[in-house]
Amino acid sequence: MRLSKRAAGLETSLTRELFGKAKQYQDVIDLTLGDPDLMPSELIREAACEAIRQGKTRYSVNAGLPEARRQIADCFAGEYGFSPDPEKEVMLTVGGMGGLYLSLAALVDPGDEVLVLGPYYVNYIQMIRLCGGTPKIVYGREENGFVVKKEELEAEVTPKTVAMIVNSPSNPAGVVLERETLEDYADFARAHGLFVLSDEVYQTLLYDGRKPVSIINCRDMRERCVVIESMSKRFAMTGYRCGFAVGPEPLIAAMTKMQENIVSCTPLPSQYAAICAYSRCREDHHIRDEFEKRRNYIFEAVNEIPGLSCLKPAGTFYLFVNIKESGMDSVSFAYRLLEQEHLAIVPGVTYGQAYDHYIRIAFTLPVEVLKEAVRRLSRFMAGLKN
Repeated sequence: MRLSKRAAGLETSLTRELFGKAKQYQDVIDLTLGDPDLMPSELIREAACEAIRQGKTRYSVNAGLPEARRQIADCFAGEYGFSPDPEKEVMLTVGGMGGLYLSLAALVDPGDEVLVLGPYYVNYIQMIRLCGGTPKIVYGREENGFVVKKEELEAEVTPKTVAMIVNSPSNPAGVVLERETLEDYADFARAHGLFVLSDEVYQTLLYDGRKPVSIINCRDMRERCVVIESMSKRFAMTGYRCGFAVGPEPLIAAMTKMQENIVSCTPLPSQYAAICAYSRCREDHHIRDEFEKRRNYIFEAVNEIPGLSCLKPAGTFYLFVNIKESGMDSVSFAYRLLEQEHLAIVPGVTYGQAYDHYIRIAFTLPVEVLKEAVRRLSRFMAGLKN
């Protein structure tokens, strides 16, 4: 049959390929997907179940239940310092990915360019292409902490560039951008008339006492920025598929109309779970605390393995590990590691062609399991020298 060029051009990510291949092994340790093993609060789970028991399983308005948007706006005000209008500047989406795609669809025309900072979340690239746009990748380097500098952005912007995506805390490198860097990005966006998509789905997974900082708080950015957030990481609600977008009224209105024609609305039981999460659980820190303990262990343990090194992630639950001394490209490394040690990770080339000597490890399993993963990884590296 004939497929559209848009459909035919899509590729399955290496993340999903390794995730699928890992299922072949009964004793596999799977550190591929960013899917927390922790459970949402019992309160959240009960709220979802109660919604189902009461028959709250129909459609909502396209932008989401008014009470859910009010709770999100209230939380946003406490964390970002200003109150978005819950009726006009907030909408619920089908996960953070729904918010990202709708934002791009509302901003990008065929032929437009979008700046993407590497290493990048793999789905940014294909979302931009689905919208007919062209991703322009600006690669951050390890010696600069994987932070792209303003002058590097200036070298890539063209009259066709309409937007840029900022991700902090970042997947896959765990980088948390400082206010000074965000101010530079904001100056750059204003100077070139760019809109900024700020992906902040990991903003509650910040370590060492860090506080969230957003580009939307920079001067004159509220009208040229949309913040994409999600319940997936904050509350360990990945399968609920519930996220939100906060942005200027014209953009949110356009995204809401698009959502009507794609998915109608976020699943209603998930919206009631979100109301509970933001009204009763948003001060909980046990998820962050658990991942910080895991981060502290695995960062030290991996850096002790000869031939491997990584920077300490300031947020998220990922290590971006330099494997250059192995002499292998990241795909060969990942598949051989899976076949020999039944340990699944993601090749770094997934996050940009410049990162073929890196791998990503998701520390989304308990420390006891991570210790066994480190043993397998250490044994694998030792075997390369024999």
